[in-house]
Amino acid sequence: MRFIDEALISVTGGHGGPGSVSFRRETFIPRGGPDGGDGGAGADIYFIADEQLGTLQDFRYRRAYVAPAGLNGSGAHKAGKDGVDIEIRVPVGTIIKDAETSEIIIDMSEHGQTWLACEGGRGGKGNAHFTTSTFQTPKFAQPGEEGTTRTLKLELKLLADAAIIGFPNAGKSTLISVISAARPKVADYAFTTLTPNLGVVCLPDSHDGGNSFVVADIPGLIEGAHRGLGLGHKFLKHIERNRVLIHMLDGTQLLEEATRPDVSREENLSAAVEGMITRYRGIREELGLFNEALLHKPEIVVLNKVDVLESDPELLELAKKTLRERIMSIRGTHPLPEEPFLISGATRRGIDDLLKVLWAEIKQSREEAAKKSRRKTDADEATDSVPLPDDSGLRAR
Repeated sequence: MRFIDEALISVTGGHGGPGSVSFRRETFIPRGGPDGGDGGAGADIYFIADEQLGTLQDFRYRRAYVAPAGLNGSGAHKAGKDGVDIEIRVPVGTIIKDAETSEIIIDMSEHGQTWLACEGGRGGKGNAHFTTSTFQTPKFAQPGEEGTTRTLKLELKLLADAAIIGFPNAGKSTLISVISAARPKVADYAFTTLTPNLGVVCLPDSHDGGNSFVVADIPGLIEGAHRGLGLGHKFLKHIERNRVLIHMLDGTQLLEEATRPDVSREENLSAAVEGMITRYRGIREELGLFNEALLHKPEIVVLNKVDVLESDPELLELAKKTLRERIMSIRGTHPLPEEPFLISGATRRGIDDLLKVLWAEIKQSREEAAKKSRRKTDADEATDSVPLPDDSGLRAR
């Protein structure tokens, strides 16, 4: 299934049913009077966030939603039936914007969250409503009101605890396939991953679901991604909602640069390590140019495919030492005790240690978010409980 993360749709509330023009006709009652009933109300359109959905695929072929109209009123004061409301389900994490102004209307960030997008029109009143003592035979009724119409832009930002980022072919898809049940396409060429992949990681003691988390495999980024180069620019927004970034560097590229035959061994090692540092800095610059807030997210630096570097332990040691020294100056925070992590998705080397630290970072981020939410709730409650000022003295004057 194609991954769809943007959609442009129009929604229209149901038209209200017209009122009825009717007069009572019964035996022995020659002048029964008007008895036209009211029209039914047009249906409303609601958006509902559903965690079972993962893309905006449903909006690929259907772009217009019109709610049912209310039925006409009829004689004997019978009101028309109201239109049945429409419920449009969207993935959790969908942002709904006004298509004309690009203003964010609502962020559907919680499962079950409901938003009224369009109201249906009111039903028209039947002629029975317009009877007075001096005007006893009204021969008209109200038409129903039209429902509201609006054009909306839907944008999906994936909700995951961690995002794996890096240059193309760094081994991101292999890692997510090893630590979760996700099965993305894995091949030996760049841009194998064309769409984000989500996987649920269950730690050994997470049988009750308490120690599980979601990881997103983000398509490879390249220099200039924030300007639309490569594939990653379409998916940079999916990184914004993640708690932790797993920044993956490619060990095979490091080895290739360190084994060029035209220069000395010492120059090779130095150039290879500097190339790795440049790539690490380049990805962070792309994140900052897209959204500076991404630079302040917790990050775990990982050097992948170290199984191919076992033939050159000197290069591996130099790469780890240099990268650890540069993390502080590039990122602005001290590296974790084990950072950079040396892993191999193919042999599972270092995977368990990485997951332990990753879970600790995610758990801390969840706790901080929960505290922030509680503080906001307490502040809102305190504001609601503040009594209004007593202006009785002013009134007395």
